[in-house]
Amino acid sequence: MLNRQVLCRALAALISTTRCGIVFGLLTLCAVPAMAQSFRVQCPSSTITHPDSTTTQLVNSSEPPYNGPTQFTTNAQGFVTPTAGTVNGAVKCQQISGGDGYSTMADGTQTYMFSFGPLSGLADIAAGLPGTQYPNVFNTVYPGALLQRGDPATTDGATSGASRGALGAFTFNGAVGLTPDLDQQAAGLCGGSGQPSCLDGHVDPRQIIDVGVMNGNIPAPLIAFDEDDEFFLTLTNVGMIMRPDLFEQHTVHFHGYPNASSFYDGVPDASVAINIGGSFTYYYLAPDAGTYFWHCHITPPEHLQMGMVGQLYVRPRQDRVPVGTALYTALEWQNGLVEPAVPGGTTSRAPDPRTACNPAADILCSAYTPAVNTGATQKVDPLVIDPITGTADLPYKYVYNDGDGSTAYDTEYPVQMHGFDPNFHFVGMTFNAEMFVDMNDKYFLLNGRSYPDTVGACGGVITGCAPGPQATTSSDTQMHYSQPLPALINIPAGGKASLRLVNLSVAEYLTLQTLGIPMKVVGWNAKLLRDQAGNNTEYYANSITLGGGESNDVILDASDDGCSATLGAGCAAKLYPPGSVFYLYEPDLYRLSNDAENFGGMMTEVHICNSTVNGTTFGNTCN
Repeated sequence: MLNRQVLCRALAALISTTRCGIVFGLLTLCAVPAMAQSFRVQCPSSTITHPDSTTTQLVNSSEPPYNGPTQFTTNAQGFVTPTAGTVNGAVKCQQISGGDGYSTMADGTQTYMFSFGPLSGLADIAAGLPGTQYPNVFNTVYPGALLQRGDPATTDGATSGASRGALGAFTFNGAVGLTPDLDQQAAGLCGGSGQPSCLDGHVDPRQIIDVGVMNGNIPAPLIAFDEDDEFFLTLTNVGMIMRPDLFEQHTVHFHGYPNASSFYDGVPDASVAINIGGSFTYYYLAPDAGTYFWHCHITPPEHLQMGMVGQLYVRPRQDRVPVGTALYTALEWQNGLVEPAVPGGTTSRAPDPRTACNPAADILCSAYTPAVNTGATQKVDPLVIDPITGTADLPYKYVYNDGDGSTAYDTEYPVQMHGFDPNFHFVGMTFNAEMFVDMNDKYFLLNGRSYPDTVGACGGVITGCAPGPQATTSSDTQMHYSQPLPALINIPAGGKASLRLVNLSVAEYLTLQTLGIPMKVVGWNAKLLRDQAGNNTEYYANSITLGGGESNDVILDASDDGCSATLGAGCAAKLYPPGSVFYLYEPDLYRLSNDAENFGGMMTEVHICNSTVNGTTFGNTCN
């Protein structure tokens, strides 16, 4: 049912900037007594599967190393629980809004969208990172007085020359509007040692509306977590302010997600749909590693075309294997083929039935052990420095649990392929019937942008064209980060880039082609390219074609010239010297345009950046 209090707050906020008679007419609803708000969030710091009493988790604020399968026992209440000290994964949380907003195409046209926006992880989303957070970050109250409409763009815009490298003005990543339960606090039911913060999921609806209204993103907020995680995703429906005649429900559907519970699958026929003024928390236990995507499943052709689509990927356990551990052995632990030793030299740990993969008994496995043991071990990646902490000596990352290091990479880029039909979006805003049969995309997008916006954000609160969040002025007169995720790809010299590609177009097959750096295709539809005998079936290509709803994992390999290990005379002939620029693009000329404007469309740049080898830095710094 419609929450009048929430709707009226939102409509009242638009009075000074909106001349739509329908909006003013709806304000008469405010004379009716308001219903109690139903916005809530959920992010437990401890669960049965991830208890906070384990020595490896510290209240689920970190990912423990992978030293073998999770061990289970039955507790006094009869529940199967992990054994302390042998827990994999952690609890992760995220909150999103369902509503509308505007985006700016590369020819300057503002396009109306139905869209999801961030209600947690705001600073990380603006920096092009996933908004998924640990509970100790998610369950924090905004330290300032009140969040402002348009935040974080409003706050970041107050700094001179705001860009991706200068987004420090806004650093809040907690849940928007989270507030102590004052009734419980007044009754003395919280505030002590058991619940000192009095946070139990209550939120301030004004803050939800101030940040969530007209704050849609394309792509939708980025989601990423790790195998073995428990993920809590709260969707809050703030309504479509530009279409007050629509009482649209929204859902979240994880496309291609294996073993999803139908109740949390987002298909309204078998699940639930969230009304305006309401919230719902989805629960997922992270399945196999790979690249997926998510979207609204209410009238999918309409809501997907209008922009309600986002990226999702799951990191493999192999990322957490300690340095020096054999990757083949770690995969055998996961597959239940070898029992890892425990203190004292025994091998009494049982395999985890959720991850076990024995080709002799299982027809379908998520990660087959390689046919040949290459002896590869987890190593430190010499080319990577954490962009947040500045930490070096980080271990290699992988796209999948490969057991041989074949999917290792140095830098990672989710890339969403999409298309917009401007006519469909226009009639969607102007109360006209949408002609689905006439849908014809004219803007072709990578991460919500066409070239040259794929490599930079120009105008608005962003000065110059540095890669960073792209902002759009909405009908509430505020600047919003409408397209926060750039598509510029930077590869450290001698390194590799993992591209997580998905085609989310409703009407088009789309192709991406490279010039100069071949694509090594390692995964398709969230499955490692490996047969049941463990033989590697990856392949090299200079172009791939994806239909709507398909994903590919590819690696751009700029390390095969022999110069990444040593510096010397031979490196003068590097195939990929620092400062080089290559292109990733759609070869169809029609899709290399911004509507009627040529020289744009589905294209981005690949930059080879400086790197440090054996203590020596060479090359130029990329943006």
